[in-house]
Amino acid sequence: MAMSYPEWIWQNGQIKPWNEATVHVMAHALHYGSSVFEGIRSYKTPNGGAIFRLTDHLKRLYMSAKVYDIEIPYTLDELTDACRETVKKNDLVQAYLRPVAFRGLGGFGLAAECPTDVAVAVWPMGPYLGEEALASGIDACVSSWQRFAPNTIPAGAKAGGNYLSGQLIAREARRLGFGEGIALANTGLLSEGAGENLFLVFDGQLHTSPASASILAGLTRHSLITLARDNGIEVIERDLPREYLYLADEVLMCGTAAEITPLRSVDGKPVGEGKPGPVTKRLQELFFGLFDGTTEDRWGWLESL
Repeated sequence: MAMSYPEWIWQNGQIKPWNEATVHVMAHALHYGSSVFEGIRSYKTPNGGAIFRLTDHLKRLYMSAKVYDIEIPYTLDELTDACRETVKKNDLVQAYLRPVAFRGLGGFGLAAECPTDVAVAVWPMGPYLGEEALASGIDACVSSWQRFAPNTIPAGAKAGGNYLSGQLIAREARRLGFGEGIALANTGLLSEGAGENLFLVFDGQLHTSPASASILAGLTRHSLITLARDNGIEVIERDLPREYLYLADEVLMCGTAAEITPLRSVDGKPVGEGKPGPVTKRLQELFFGLFDGTTEDRWGWLESL
């Protein structure tokens, strides 16, 4: 299926036609994965277009860059403006944004000094795993690939090279006929999905793996924890063994792309009644309510275009 690309992109300080945003084949990031990036969504709301947690996402971009010693030659305000400008230039409201900073063409070798290139791309995007996935859930499997161990690759940084792990997990799941894969940490305990965080529901309580389980502690994860606690749903961060996926009343994945996606089965075993449960549905109502106006944005997460 042919991909339809937007017309404009922001690269290194200026808006330019999409096809002109090129990178040299010897760019450091292409060979060594030395990039950091964010995935952000903008939504249509009753008060106009809004980007969800734009500032928080960009702050994490700078934190990820700090871990890898990637100097971003633009201020937070400049990148904030670039994100808004690129969405507007492409006449979009409901969109996915991808700011990325990476080591470009310079010296050769792992520790080479290279200039940092920065870009912001945007494109229309619906539900990442499909409309049906949000309503009915998906079938997932536990991957044969584990997440990296602590003090090897920093899971808390959203870096391009980290996502080689996610590719292995996601592609294995697709090859086996599943909608998504779930990874275990090197401890054998639950970590996260290929590109999503996990929540399990037991007796109305939300359980989720801690940051020490080699997860990226996502902003959607944080948003759900905040919304849940604000609405009387207890949230517990704890180590979770694999078999709890089979015993939970409900299981859901969350992330900027996946939003809130229920799991109806794991490894061929039905989760609960094999359909989204009441806690998952309530969290979907609260989360999507931020964008249709039924949930009050008391945290200033919606930043206008």
